[in-house]
Amino acid sequence: MCSGARYLDWIQSGGKEFVMKWKMAPSAMALAAENVISELTQNGHEAFWVGGCIRDELLGRPVHDMDITTSAVPEEVIAIFARSIPTGLAHGTVTVLQDGHGFEVTTYRTESGYVDHRRPDHVEFVSDVKEDLRRRDFTINAICCGLGGDLIDPFGGEKDLALRVIRCVGDAEERFDEDALRMLRCVRFASVLDFSIAKNTWRGLLRQRDKLAHIAVERVRAELDRIVEGPHPRRGLAMLVRCELLARGKAPFPWNGTDLAAAAALTAGIGELESAHLRWALLLHALKQSAQEADELLRAWTFSGTTRTSVVQVLRVREAWTAALEAMPPGEPGGMDLLRRRWIAAVLTFGVEAAEGWLSLLAILPAAALPAANSPADSEVSPAVNTQAVSKDSPAITTPAVPAKEWIAQMPLKSLSELAVTGNELAEVLEKRPGPWLGNMLSALLQATASGDLLNNKQELLLEAKRMDGHEL
Repeated sequence: MCSGARYLDWIQSGGKEFVMKWKMAPSAMALAAENVISELTQNGHEAFWVGGCIRDELLGRPVHDMDITTSAVPEEVIAIFARSIPTGLAHGTVTVLQDGHGFEVTTYRTESGYVDHRRPDHVEFVSDVKEDLRRRDFTINAICCGLGGDLIDPFGGEKDLALRVIRCVGDAEERFDEDALRMLRCVRFASVLDFSIAKNTWRGLLRQRDKLAHIAVERVRAELDRIVEGPHPRRGLAMLVRCELLARGKAPFPWNGTDLAAAAALTAGIGELESAHLRWALLLHALKQSAQEADELLRAWTFSGTTRTSVVQVLRVREAWTAALEAMPPGEPGGMDLLRRRWIAAVLTFGVEAAEGWLSLLAILPAAALPAANSPADSEVSPAVNTQAVSKDSPAITTPAVPAKEWIAQMPLKSLSELAVTGNELAEVLEKRPGPWLGNMLSALLQATASGDLLNNKQELLLEAKRMDGHEL
């Protein structure tokens, strides 16, 4: 039995040889990779599964892709496999297409001369797989395994998996100097796997952290995405606060230790949010960013337009909600209805998804973050939904419970496309040329209908439009 007996196993094939039995990888992918390795070995070369697929198999985590390392040089790999793509010949990598799957097959190599602190200037192909494993970032990624299931683990990666620790291969300062992005990868692995970081590795990170300035913003953001969207985001974020790594990068990072410590108190429930854009919205809210400031930061950090828009819309709902609370007449009848109408206006302006997203954030924010707000008459306070409000800079104080979620559900329509009358119909009935007035009228009709003042009926809406035509909107 092989050394990784917890998850790696042997099964006998044809009574003559043994092959790896994968428990965490799709069987079709594992079989295709096995065929690639078999073809390489039958042609006189060494070949092994390597890196993340072995790590995840040993951990009992799903294996999504498989990398292969081999003694064959790229030209030999291409000669063996008719369906291959020379993905990165300079670094020894060929993508082999096998049975509907693609596998990166890379020649054993050593690396040197990382002038840009990201990629090697010199690559030398070698014949010893242990030399190839020596160049890798962390011990848990420096494990390989052949068809028989035996692990080759010269740096104790399997032991570190058992200890739940992230440790650099060899000298940590050298590994981080070679590729500064490894520092963020270190934090990401510790966060996603819920591991600790070895003391020497952590010290090496702190000594080399200024090197992050050499790494492109897109690369940094991609690693940060994986931390925030992972299963233990708060752990990763706490590590980033402690090492002050992000402040050394190229992207703007306008917060100091005090800001980050205050934000940490508001993000305790970040892992409860399933949506990535809500996690980012919570972080930016906790860091006291306005919607406009958040938009500028997300642009600078190279987030996609879709993510940026989704996050900013949630924060715009926050601003509309806070303004609506502050506008509630204190202790006067009618305050709750005014709040309802303002909330409906925010839903129509920024969308149901953004409004519900803000409510999701409110549900996990701690009570100590609740802001001051004017209270309506006691008889108007609904106990139905305990939705609390949190403004950007307000002190801690309880606000009245309001059924904001119910108000969304009760809206008879939630967008202009659902309105029973069109702009062309309004212009025709009122015998007016389209202009700014038309958008204003449509908005007013939409608000009145969504608030329950009008039925969403074409005849009633046209009558109301005629009545409104004589008044300035």
